[in-house]
Amino acid sequence: MLKRVFDVGLTVFFAPLWLPVLVVSAVALAIELRGNPFFIQERVGLHGRTFRMWKLRTMRHARPGEEDHYPVGDFSTFVFAPPETPNPRITRLGAIARKTSIDELPNLLNVLRGEMSLVGPRPEIPEIVAQYPEAYHRRHDVLPGIAGLAQVNGRSDLTYEETASYDLQYVDHHSLLGDIHILFKTVLSVAHGSGAR
Repeated sequence: MLKRVFDVGLTVFFAPLWLPVLVVSAVALAIELRGNPFFIQERVGLHGRTFRMWKLRTMRHARPGEEDHYPVGDFSTFVFAPPETPNPRITRLGAIARKTSIDELPNLLNVLRGEMSLVGPRPEIPEIVAQYPEAYHRRHDVLPGIAGLAQVNGRSDLTYEETASYDLQYVDHHSLLGDIHILFKTVLSVAHGSGAR
């Protein structure tokens, strides 16, 4: 309950800062994309329940044959967004939104709806969750988050095994004070664009 009060209180308190940035970014992306700037995707959340996560759209729509698929051969080497193979569908403004993490601002709507927390393991797509080894499902013992222990320790540069290790460490040892520390480190990581792709 204390974590929920913290999440909602902080989100509402900073709304005068993040709402204008969200609106301006959405308008700019809508002009560039010539369409809806919001991207809604099914993700796996608390206790394995799915929910619809909101983001800003940073990629043009896929043409036939361009759809993203993520077969995982080995979680110890799998990297979700390898730097050597950037997605060609990412737009110019979309790349900026990703680098600055502005594309994640609509996640705050999920926080207000109680589907996400400010801090927790990043929610995953069902396709990858379906390939999880049994131990990884403990990630769903807590609410998924916008910021997380993995995100401040390498983010997209981590292999999935490393990400899961940080997430499970968070599940086992999370606290409100720890969340505040992660949020502070997140601000520094975003300012430096660390691991953002």
